[in-house]
Amino acid sequence: MPLRFSDFEYRRFRLTVDTNEHPLIGRDHQLEAHNSKSHRPKALWIVVAIVLLLVLVLTVVLVWRHLDAAKKPAPAPPKITIATATANKGDIGVYLDAIGTVTPVYTVSISPQVNGPIVAVHYKEGQLVSKGDPLVDIDPRPYQANLLQAQGALERDQNVLAQAQMDLERYQGAWARNAIAKQVLDDQEKLVLQDEGTVKNDQGTVHYDQIQVDYCHITAPVAGRVGLRLVDPGNVVQFGGTVTLVVITQLEPITIIFTIAEDSLGPVEERLRKKAILNVDAFDRTAQTKIASGKLLTIDNQIDTTTGTVKARALFDNKNDALFPNQFVNARLLVNTLHGVTLIPASAIQQNGQASFVYVIQNNIAHVHSIKPGVTDGGMTQVDGINPGDVVANSSFDKLQDNVAVAISKPAPANTSGSSAP
Repeated sequence: MPLRFSDFEYRRFRLTVDTNEHPLIGRDHQLEAHNSKSHRPKALWIVVAIVLLLVLVLTVVLVWRHLDAAKKPAPAPPKITIATATANKGDIGVYLDAIGTVTPVYTVSISPQVNGPIVAVHYKEGQLVSKGDPLVDIDPRPYQANLLQAQGALERDQNVLAQAQMDLERYQGAWARNAIAKQVLDDQEKLVLQDEGTVKNDQGTVHYDQIQVDYCHITAPVAGRVGLRLVDPGNVVQFGGTVTLVVITQLEPITIIFTIAEDSLGPVEERLRKKAILNVDAFDRTAQTKIASGKLLTIDNQIDTTTGTVKARALFDNKNDALFPNQFVNARLLVNTLHGVTLIPASAIQQNGQASFVYVIQNNIAHVHSIKPGVTDGGMTQVDGINPGDVVANSSFDKLQDNVAVAISKPAPANTSGSSAP
């Protein structure tokens, strides 16, 4: 007969069976899985909170330091040490620079005017001669003989003329007494005129032969320096040949020929029309050493179309023979002089493209001032835009800026032990 269990007994039996299959473990030996999982998010939040707290503290510290540093005054930047120059009021010349050549006033190449052998050379090479000094003698004897013949013919014809004049006087007296015919008197008058013409012809021959004799004794036509000897005694020379006996160049005075650009010709002509004396300085090849000073003599009458320039000639006394013929020089023509203008050193002027400016120092602060430069001479430049007495910077331009504090260096002591070059 099948067994029957009540609901209570069935549950008790089921619980007993499950208990046998899975023995119970006490609470002391069980792991709390749910509690371990809940501890992990708590630890993570603690770490995040600590990090945020550190970041907040660091931010507060940085902000505090920044505010503290802002309250302290910023250290002044170091001053720039510069050299300065003071703008002065003065005069400055307007010059034209040009390349020139020393040219003698006279250069004489003497050639023979008669034929014959040279019998004497009186000059020495490089000798300074005066006008009229003997230079070369050509054998004069043939020409002296011709002169003597001409003088004899002249004396003969002069006596023939004198006889004809005596006869004319007799005929005039006889005609006054009606002793001769009028035709005889007229013939004698014409005969006298013929003899006078013969005498003049003889006189011309004498003069010509005298000149030929003078050509045999060659003298210096101008004062100057003789060049190298070109002929020796015994050389035979001929008139119209290619032989040059001697060359003389005048050294005192001497001139320099230079060129002026046609664009600069107007101011020069204006000054010349006013009869102004324009000074010209001659410098050596390096344009550093002045050789001599002179005056503008004249300008040419036309412009060279190939170069757009006009030639000018300046005259120099050259008492010390500093200028030598055909020497290359640099000429400086003083066209005008500007009076009472503001002058500063050219080295103090700075460029910004096409604009020019200077740093004006006021209360040890550099200020940029725009200027308009003009004439430059001897390292000084005429400018507009600043006033005489203004102090301008003259060094350390790579560091200077507008409104920058500067320190002015002390000028070096003047050297009084020796002279300095200009």
